[in-house]
Amino acid sequence: MTTLSREIDGLPNISGSDDAIGPVLTSHSDSPVFFTGGRPFDGVDSTCAVALHMHQPLIPAGGDDLRTAELISNLQHMFANPGIGDNHNAGAFRWCYRRMGEFVPQLFAEGASPRVMLEYSGTLLHGLVRMGADDVIDALRGITVDPVHRSGVEWLGCPWGHAVAPSTPVQDYRLHVRAWRHHFAALFGTEALDRVRGFSPSEMALPNQPDVAYEFVRTLVDHGYDWVLVQEHTVEQPDGSPVTRPHLPHRLVCTSSTGETASIIAIVKTQGSDTKLVAQMQPFFEAKSLRRTELAGRSVPPLVTQIADGENGGVMMNEFPPKYLDVARESSGTATRLTNVTEYLEQLWATGVTVDDLPEVQPLYQHRIWERMEPGDGPEKLAEVIGEASVADGRFHMEGGSWTSDISWVHGYEDVLVPMDTASSLFHQRVLSNGASRSGARYRNALFHLLTAQTSCYRYWGSGVWTDYGREIARRAADIAQHDF
Repeated sequence: MTTLSREIDGLPNISGSDDAIGPVLTSHSDSPVFFTGGRPFDGVDSTCAVALHMHQPLIPAGGDDLRTAELISNLQHMFANPGIGDNHNAGAFRWCYRRMGEFVPQLFAEGASPRVMLEYSGTLLHGLVRMGADDVIDALRGITVDPVHRSGVEWLGCPWGHAVAPSTPVQDYRLHVRAWRHHFAALFGTEALDRVRGFSPSEMALPNQPDVAYEFVRTLVDHGYDWVLVQEHTVEQPDGSPVTRPHLPHRLVCTSSTGETASIIAIVKTQGSDTKLVAQMQPFFEAKSLRRTELAGRSVPPLVTQIADGENGGVMMNEFPPKYLDVARESSGTATRLTNVTEYLEQLWATGVTVDDLPEVQPLYQHRIWERMEPGDGPEKLAEVIGEASVADGRFHMEGGSWTSDISWVHGYEDVLVPMDTASSLFHQRVLSNGASRSGARYRNALFHLLTAQTSCYRYWGSGVWTDYGREIARRAADIAQHDF
């Protein structure tokens, strides 16, 4: 296992280690990492998988002057200012980030078979390191590298800076994906990185503009991912109808206006109140009501999948721990079991089912596009068709789908999007065009600020201090690109 420095000059190791992690990206092993033998789905009628999404942004709050304040974790800011808002919950948040490192070993010691998927943003991981939360990182490392405990834990990749895919420049999103893999390998090792097979897009945001969607899937495949988590209402069947079998894996197929196609396995997260469902482990009880179904002539158990913020709200802070522990104990060795997605897929392939047997889906509203043009007609025709479809139906849009259908990640955010776009343009014009070394300090500094500026939090709240934070970090990113290269 290659050992990488987790920090370089006070910045996370997010670039320049391509020689170490390159083989992981280009020669992804097809050997199973969770299901190592035996009869697939032996004694199993149904399954459920739960994922915990963890994130804290970096904010310019390490000082009184916004333009010079150090970038620190929002969690660190909460600890330093307990009298503001819900900052008194900082300790509870920190425990939420650590506690699976306690629960998983406890359950294994009891003879249970715990399963959980974890997705931590790069900004959260860096913030924890910088604020000295070694207890959290060490607890996570224990369940990531220990041969027994890691069998119950599946890490999911994500964009390093918690960027939303539909409205982040495709070349920048690729940098986010690569940066997270660098950072994860630096913290937990390249061997652990090779077990990261699934991807969780921030805010469950899936691009539906054909060219952007194609680049999104191509980026994931190029970086060794086997599957991606998608929200049920962000995808459609090829004829434009809703998904009819959400408890089975699908093939997400994305075709560009120039006729290129990329595909990846899609795991459908069903609709619902995410935190309440996961906090009360409702996916398990839903799975208990289901029985085996037919896929490609084979009897397979359905998979009920949910993801939720792992720390936000009283239900996740207080209700999730006892319920998760109870369900992990109750499900072990029974006909309805907790699983992780890659473990499920590895058993599915062992039954003889192949990727080509999976039903096909595509991003929402693409059926309307392909009714009006053919793949290969080009981007100009695509722009024309999108304009026509938008006029014909006010509900039609190409802003992508997300965990909620009533929030746009574009409209109303021009104050922060313009500085972000400026920073992106300058990075590609000045940094990349100059051939700066990815292992150099200047490149890493510019990349760090660019990716940090694209965190979704600066848009989610729409106005106020969070928008100020986003504009300021984007200003710094632009300034570094413009003057350091």
